[in-house]
Amino acid sequence: MTQKSVSDLRIKILSALSDPTRLELLDYLSGGERCVCEILPAFQRSQSTISKHLNILHEADILERKVEGKRTVYKIKDPQVFDLIRMVDRMALMQISQLAEAGKILEKSLSIRS
Repeated sequence: MTQKSVSDLRIKILSALSDPTRLELLDYLSGGERCVCEILPAFQRSQSTISKHLNILHEADILERKVEGKRTVYKIKDPQVFDLIRMVDRMALMQISQLAEAGKILEKSLSIRS
């Protein structure tokens, strides 16, 4: 596999995870496999929007999809995706902490000048 194809795969996975609706879908599917007929009522979005997002996650190989008669069922293909999300959460928390610390320094600086 070439470096370009590795980069392409990274981009495909990270892009699939870069949307709030798709993150909500992953959270919803963390409880186990669900039929689209269960997923749709849980979200305040159109059927076409949810289908589009599910398809993006499926194409990124994050979700498995199986058709059972008229039912389409989705499940998380690899639960390691949640490790990645937790890692991003830790990074975000670190940045928030740094911003809070910077805010305290600025507040202290402003109160000294007043």
